[in-house]
Amino acid sequence: MSEGPGAGSGVVEGQVGAGFQAMATGDWRGARDAFSAALEVAEVPEALLGLANALFWLGDLAGTIASCEKAYAGFRRRGDSMFAAGAALLLVGYNKGYLGNTAAARGWLARAARIIENEVPQLRGELLGATAYVTDDPVQSEALARRAAEIGRASGNSDLELMAMHAVGQALVQQGRTEEGMSLLDEAMAGVIGGEGRDPLTVAQVSCMTMVVCGSCFDIERATQWVQSLRGFIDRYGCPFLFAECRTYYGRVLFENGDWAAAEALLCDAISMSQDVFEAPHAFAAGTLAELRLAQGRVEEAARLLRGVEGRQEAAAAVASVRLRQGEPSAAAAVLRRRLAATSPGRLDVAAVIELLGEAEIALGDRGAATERGRALVALGAANRCDLIVAHGERLLGHALAPADVPAACAHLETALAAFVEAGIPYRAAQTRLLLAQVLGRSDREVAGAEARTALSVFEDLGAGRDADAAAALLRDLGMKAARTGPKNVGRLTRREQEVLALLGEGLSNPEIAGRLFLSRKTVEHHVARILSKLGLRGRAEAAALAARGAGQESARDR
Repeated sequence: MSEGPGAGSGVVEGQVGAGFQAMATGDWRGARDAFSAALEVAEVPEALLGLANALFWLGDLAGTIASCEKAYAGFRRRGDSMFAAGAALLLVGYNKGYLGNTAAARGWLARAARIIENEVPQLRGELLGATAYVTDDPVQSEALARRAAEIGRASGNSDLELMAMHAVGQALVQQGRTEEGMSLLDEAMAGVIGGEGRDPLTVAQVSCMTMVVCGSCFDIERATQWVQSLRGFIDRYGCPFLFAECRTYYGRVLFENGDWAAAEALLCDAISMSQDVFEAPHAFAAGTLAELRLAQGRVEEAARLLRGVEGRQEAAAAVASVRLRQGEPSAAAAVLRRRLAATSPGRLDVAAVIELLGEAEIALGDRGAATERGRALVALGAANRCDLIVAHGERLLGHALAPADVPAACAHLETALAAFVEAGIPYRAAQTRLLLAQVLGRSDREVAGAEARTALSVFEDLGAGRDADAAAALLRDLGMKAARTGPKNVGRLTRREQEVLALLGEGLSNPEIAGRLFLSRKTVEHHVARILSKLGLRGRAEAAALAARGAGQESARDR
């Protein structure tokens, strides 16, 4: 393979141009193919850099980094300092975000710094932003990101300004200045979704880190609202949550919002991406999928997912949840206390750990300790203006106070229920309804039955079999009929899902559907997963048969 001009230079230029045109429309496979075709003729660094970008969106982590490293070397040999520094800065993010390899990230940062300081000072703002990303001290990170934002603003570089603004917000949240930081995150997200940034990668990075920050603050409602705002971008370019950590947080958002099929697909992706590569995100992804399995009543599968990560802090809540389900509250409490002891006071990402510890203490008969946990959660949420943390605290208080003080328990549970319903979190709302029904069982059978029946319907729609069994058992204890109906055909398919279903009926594969609808293959996979979940189908063959039957019936009606 040669490099530089030659007989095939016109072909190379044409393929490179076609690759960048495909990237502009979000056709990542087309871009990959065009850049690969150019590289078969000559190892042009522009084609390598474009290929790295396309592979990033297609989820090929190893290919992304290898292509970017080759692009860097090619630009250096050619003496193109601007692009060499840009490639080095990309490698900072790839190594830290993909691999969790801080040493490599710092090495590429130092290489970029030397080039920029000596040869291309106009990239000083980007260097400051990358340094803020790698820096562990949130106060220092804030200062660096503010300087980068000022440079971006002064030079009219909106991508730099928005990414740096977001980094400032993230650093403020890490310092405990949550409201101030979240305001900047919201502003940066509005800017990138509004089209101020010229590069889709800016949307991906800002969106990805928004998921991480919202997840660390237990702010599922804010994350959900931004995911909804990203629908148009996702349809055009594909899922922007490309790193394992933010993909896991996105999966958590979908889990909380009741889209369990799509959540499962993302969490499996995150586990695969981080396997043997990135230990902390792998444990986090495995733990989150284990929690989904527990919600589905698949306890043994949840336990298998956690093998090998039981000692990781990121999986502590899932490990403890499995112990509780297996009737081992003392073991669960030990895991949770160890997790809390290793965490700085006031951290919002341990809210679930605190609630679980309270549940373990209830199982151990220490309702007084659980009550204190609930009050601490309510105070933590109120201090940080996080309504969902308050709601989880209120639910724990309601559980801990029953059956000794039924009126107070019901008041706390009603407060929690209202918050979960308002936030659109069906599983937590249904769990709270079931608790409320259990508390009211002796004093108000009619209301208890209504709450249990509503909870049963939601559990069945979601596929939460174990919880559905518990709700049905309570209804029978109350002397009411409670036949399990199994998962229902929940909701109508969206317009896009109907289009995908119709193409399944034509026998098209996922890549063919992606090409027909101008979507990424990953987006189509998520649509197919949601269709199967909503219609209660076992696979794409059943979906295709259903679509074909529907088309045949419509054709008969037309005749």
